[in-house]
Amino acid sequence: MDKKNQESKQNEPIEIAVIGLGYVGLPLALALAKHHSVIGYDINNQRIQQLNDHNDLTQEVTTAQLQQATQLTFTDDKKIIEAANHYIITVPTPVDENNTPDLSPLVSASELVGSLLNEGDTVIYESTVYPGATEGVCAKILAAQSNLILNQGFFVGYSPERINPGDKVNTLTSIVKVVSGSNKATAQRVNALYEKIISAGTHLAPSIKVAEAAKAIENTQRDINIAFMNELSMMLHEMDIDVLEVIEAAATKWNFLKFTPGLVGGHCIGVDPYYLIHKSQEKGYFPQLITTARRINENMSTYVSERILKLMALHRKHIVAAKVLIMGLTFKENCPDLRNTRVVEIVEQLQRYHVQIEVYDPWVEPHEAAAINQPLVKEPAKEFYDLVVLAVAHDQFLTTSPREYLVPGGVLFDLKGLLPEEWVDERL
Repeated sequence: MDKKNQESKQNEPIEIAVIGLGYVGLPLALALAKHHSVIGYDINNQRIQQLNDHNDLTQEVTTAQLQQATQLTFTDDKKIIEAANHYIITVPTPVDENNTPDLSPLVSASELVGSLLNEGDTVIYESTVYPGATEGVCAKILAAQSNLILNQGFFVGYSPERINPGDKVNTLTSIVKVVSGSNKATAQRVNALYEKIISAGTHLAPSIKVAEAAKAIENTQRDINIAFMNELSMMLHEMDIDVLEVIEAAATKWNFLKFTPGLVGGHCIGVDPYYLIHKSQEKGYFPQLITTARRINENMSTYVSERILKLMALHRKHIVAAKVLIMGLTFKENCPDLRNTRVVEIVEQLQRYHVQIEVYDPWVEPHEAAAINQPLVKEPAKEFYDLVVLAVAHDQFLTTSPREYLVPGGVLFDLKGLLPEEWVDERL
């Protein structure tokens, strides 16, 4: 594309297609639709039907917001998004059973968009990847599918998502957005696009690789800090010291980072470090601190299960056939997200001892729980359970003491440190 035609193309009205309408893609599509015509695309027909009915099961956006988005349409028909000149890809980037990065959703999305690219189009990636993946993997697929040349026939940007599911304070528009492009002109255009919707402002990274690495280390840093707290929990428990009381005391110093122990699940903190480890090992450096932190956090569900079993024994409670209530199934509080939830591991480990487990989570749709083989009870029975485990810190669980679900002499274990200390028999 010559310079004159390129400038003409870039002066055309921006038509955006957002590929992937989950926790990241939907709020982004909604924000962009306040300024541009936006098509939201997802391969899940059921998801499209729900959104067309103004219903978001992730609860990230409201029915009213969907009804008011007059410039936003939803489709699972790839022919409809061919009219776009800006594609934003927000598909998940998980790991496989060996914790190796699984780029298959990203590859499929890139192949789709590449087959639709017209000369002068821009493709922006928000999915978390290892440094070098956007240009080294995705852009090559776009070029192969479209027969266009990067930075001549098409352009690429990268702006890593910073969505925090269930957080109604730190939302898309209130978090600084890192942006980057395959050349300086593209970076400036991508920056201008996001500046319209991000009230907190943007940070223009000097390269796509810097933006990719920044995203990877954000969650890796959190993973390491949580691993430290988890190890403290193990250490201090052996010293008969409450780790949460220690953290409260230490947090009185201005530069102490107040993290708490717990399970690390979800789509970010428990996944992103493996992308960084993978790329580092590929280059010949084997990271030790990150790998150790991952190992600590991966083993946390086993440690919690052992603590629960020990607590039952100390209270002279027979574990076989014990009635157990697990309160909370999601990977974090106050959201319906079940991705990579580690609560499932605790359920499975306790079931090895032939306990009778019921799971209660008011945030989760029964069919979503059934899809991961975790049927829910609609409401726990009072004075029925030998053991109650508070596994997720949903606000609803603070309204009354879970002890009302226990038989006399029953045991309450607070994994999250949510409840008043006098309510519980032990907390992590």
